[in-house]
Amino acid sequence: MSGKAPRLSEEGLIARHFAPLAGPGADGLRDDAASLAPTPGHDLVLTVDAVVAGVHYFPDDPPASVAAKALAVNLSDLAAKGAAPRGFLLTLALSPDWTEDWLAAFAGGLGAAAARHGCPLLGGDTVRAAGPTLVSVTAFGEVPAGGIVRRGTARPGDVICVSGTIGDAALGLRLRLEPEAAWARALTPEDRAHLADRYLHPRPRLALAPAIRRCATAAMDVSDGLVGDLAKMLPGRGATVEIAAVPLSPAAAAAIRLAPDLIDAALSGGDDYEILCTVAPRDLDAFRAAAAEAGVPVAAIGTVAAGEGAPLFREPDGGVRRFARGAFSHF
Repeated sequence: MSGKAPRLSEEGLIARHFAPLAGPGADGLRDDAASLAPTPGHDLVLTVDAVVAGVHYFPDDPPASVAAKALAVNLSDLAAKGAAPRGFLLTLALSPDWTEDWLAAFAGGLGAAAARHGCPLLGGDTVRAAGPTLVSVTAFGEVPAGGIVRRGTARPGDVICVSGTIGDAALGLRLRLEPEAAWARALTPEDRAHLADRYLHPRPRLALAPAIRRCATAAMDVSDGLVGDLAKMLPGRGATVEIAAVPLSPAAAAAIRLAPDLIDAALSGGDDYEILCTVAPRDLDAFRAAAAEAGVPVAAIGTVAAGEGAPLFREPDGGVRRFARGAFSHF
């Protein structure tokens, strides 16, 4: 006999692909709910984000990468709150054309990412979508009681810091959309690969969480672009950022040298998933030392001001750069 093998039922799909990823309290995904108790003396921290085919990732992206990204963008939020991961819930709405091979690779990538970050699967739901595949993750973390770092609590005079490098993912997306652009063709294969990988594989800065908790007055992750996210973090506050101090990878710097206007994409594009935080000047050296010990580079890029108004991004010549678009928006 010939023909396609029948698709797994929802129960079979869960048993084959996701039950092996289940952590303590999940009962092997055989129940409708899981249990999770925080460590004594700790608060739970909860966050949820979704990625949708055609919006947050390309439909032909490797499914293992899609899975790792869906988890990483949530873990990035936990890191910015100073939290350590404890587990996650998964909602997977599969497009009508899903295949067993795609799902197996997705589950493999999800399991590898969960193990790498110490964040096991606790439960979720798997359904059929009427349109593109949607992956939603609800992540749980914990902080010592009262220790969560909010994003709107910066103070005038605080130093603005970012982790890692800014703009790689946005330029990786531009590279994907404009592979034949002159600047794209002029990059080395290594630089193109770096930018593409940073778009495809966010790196949640969980190792920085303890330093954020000890030293930061406010923090969030950079998901929708440095320009727009800084404005979100400083409601009712002004700021000055020195563009020359914003850390760029060698690949991003090479792209911007080839096409200087790409600085706008680097500063206002999304998907960096680096940590943006403010630190009191007296704590800056301690923050830098803790970040270095954690193996995460950080850079001071500006200062919070007392007055109101949008953050100013100052050019090396003293002029202020204006941006046509401050941040990625879904609507």
